[in-house]
Amino acid sequence: MFKLLLERLVFMASHPNLSHLLPAARLRQLARDWLKEDAPSFDYGGYAVGDHQECAVLLCKSPGVLAGFPFFEAIFAEVGCSVEWLQSEGTWVDPITRVAEVRGRAKDLLFGERVALNCLGRCSGVATAAAKVCRMAREAGWHGEVAGTRKTTPGFRLAEKYALLVGGASCHRYDLGSLIMLKDNHVWASGSITQAVQSARRVGGFALKVEVECRSLEEALEAAECGSDIIMLDNFAPEDLHPTASTLKTSFPQVTVEASGGITEENVAQFVGPSIDVVSLGCLTQSARVVDFSLKILQDSVPKPPLRNFVF
Repeated sequence: MFKLLLERLVFMASHPNLSHLLPAARLRQLARDWLKEDAPSFDYGGYAVGDHQECAVLLCKSPGVLAGFPFFEAIFAEVGCSVEWLQSEGTWVDPITRVAEVRGRAKDLLFGERVALNCLGRCSGVATAAAKVCRMAREAGWHGEVAGTRKTTPGFRLAEKYALLVGGASCHRYDLGSLIMLKDNHVWASGSITQAVQSARRVGGFALKVEVECRSLEEALEAAECGSDIIMLDNFAPEDLHPTASTLKTSFPQVTVEASGGITEENVAQFVGPSIDVVSLGCLTQSARVVDFSLKILQDSVPKPPLRNFVF
């Protein structure tokens, strides 16, 4: 018993309750929007099963990191069902694992089923991809940050950014107002890196950091010299990345150096190094493979009411 309690305390220390990050009103609104998309008019299947009480079990059928619990709960709360978790968010599970039990009226369970499973599977897929890349980076002896990008699914960004955190990665900037990132098009449209940074500083003030995407050592040095906080070395081959980052850090040790472009789980170990502070990967959200879940109503858990005859 003591060993189990100790293991639980260690898990809780390393897996904080990230659901506190999510505003309740935003969760409710997302759940309502997703459900409305799935059922904008009649729910014919719901009519067929009726409103007697049922219990359904949530099964995880492929290996991965569990993520997305607050969204799953919000969806079922919106349709009047309750969720009892049998596993903890952030844990790795192998198939087939009972993850939760959901209780409510039959029509409500089936109304929320697909929306909730889509959300849970997608979040768990992103968290699993993030966890794998973080593990590969740690095994390479690197202690920087693995980050996602703004390459997210429209309408699903909050869930995917949350899943990155559950998987142990940084979510990077959430939106255009979270960080001033000046990419190649910003620089070209402004005329120069220096001009772009100065213009951004004028409106960003002290509260926002400025990041500049650079394609060469010369661009990186210019960006650092004009006051950029973060330098993204974009699409560098590993053999060019590390000497460039080392030179930049030698001249500007306070600058955060981010590597991005072409980084995957398979090659991340080639991109991490002593002069790299952050590696960012769009594939964490763009290419993550969903974790497979199903929700099965327990047969004979509650006696079914007799069919009613209607006269039209």
